[in-house]
Amino acid sequence: QVQLVESGGGLVQAGGSLRLSCAASGRTFSSNAMGWFRQAPGKEREFVSAINWNGGRTVYADSVKGRFTISRDNAKNTVYLQMNSLKPEDTAVYSCAASPRPFSSFYYQTEEYNYWGQGTQVTVSS
Repeated sequence: QVQLVESGGGLVQAGGSLRLSCAASGRTFSSNAMGWFRQAPGKEREFVSAINWNGGRTVYADSVKGRFTISRDNAKNTVYLQMNSLKPEDTAVYSCAASPRPFSSFYYQTEEYNYWGQGTQVTVSS
């Protein structure tokens, strides 16, 4: 059974940092692009960041560029999202996802991904 399990969420004050992890099990994703998305209450799920299969290419939403860093450790089958300078508007449930491709020009679309985690709550207080 393939699973993506996120961890590392929590409550943090504005300006603080969190590091999210997404651990995969059931199969290896070392040849697959991975992405992070988030969904705030009452809003649609939105793209946050993506990374290609070997970590050589990363992309970010404009809203998080310069503050968030995505990385991966294929030996551990894990993807990370380091979030710095957090803002109240970053509050959301963050989910990781796996693509069936090494990378795609459509990395920002949810339809590009075929495996999803359950998500982890990130709450940033002002």
